[in-house]
Amino acid sequence: MVHTMKDQVRGSARTRRQHEREFKEDLIAQSLVPGASVAAIAMKGGINANLLFKWRREHVRAKTEVAPAAATLVPVCVVADTEPASTSPPPKAGGAVVSRNARPGVIEIEIAGAQLRLRGAVDETMLGSVLRALRKSE
Repeated sequence: MVHTMKDQVRGSARTRRQHEREFKEDLIAQSLVPGASVAAIAMKGGINANLLFKWRREHVRAKTEVAPAAATLVPVCVVADTEPASTSPPPKAGGAVVSRNARPGVIEIEIAGAQLRLRGAVDETMLGSVLRALRKSE
C-alpha cells in the first residue's frame, strides 16, 4: 500500500519551532567569533546551519541600519608640505622607484561601517593611524 497525502490525519500538521531570543543571540555571538565554524555551532545548538546563517544576516542588517546614526568621528591632522621640490631622484619604496609624476589614484576602503576615500599621494603612516582608529571604533 502506498502512503499518500490523503491518508494523513489533518491534526498532524507540522509547526515551526519558536526559538527564544537569548538562544538566537547566543548562537549568533558564537558564530561571529573569528575562526568559528557556523556549521559546528548550529549542530551543537540542534538547528540547521542555514537557519543560523539567516539569523546572522538579519543581525548584521539590523546593526547596519542603526550604524549611520552612530557615526564615529576620527581626528585628522593636515600638515603642509615643507620640503622644497628637489631635482634628486625620487625615493625608493619596497625596491620600486616611486615617480612624483605618477597619476594620482583613488583608494576607497569600507571598514567599521565607515567609508574612507583617499585621492592623490597618501602618507603611509597617516593612513595607518586612520585605519587603526577606525578599527578601534568598531
